[in-house]
Amino acid sequence: MIFVVATLTCAPEKRDELMAAAQPCITATRRESGCISYDLNASSTDPGTAVFVERWQSREALQRHFGQPHMAVWREASGKLIASRTVEIIHPEQVETL
Repeated sequence: MIFVVATLTCAPEKRDELMAAAQPCITATRRESGCISYDLNASSTDPGTAVFVERWQSREALQRHFGQPHMAVWREASGKLIASRTVEIIHPEQVETL
């Protein structure tokens, strides 16, 4: 199993729009083979931050996720909203940073 922690920053006034834009992707991703959990959380201390916390059966399942049509829709919808992002993929033996 691997974990993904993706931290997104946006203008504080855009966070609700970002959270809403993510909902179709979240719904579709939760149905993907290999997805154990997939949640987007709004920071309670920083109104410009949201964090995806994900669990996947394998790195291969995560890689398939990146190519899904709903991910292309999400990238398009979120591109104008996200100012920056960091992505950590946590394996038992290492941490990847995208």
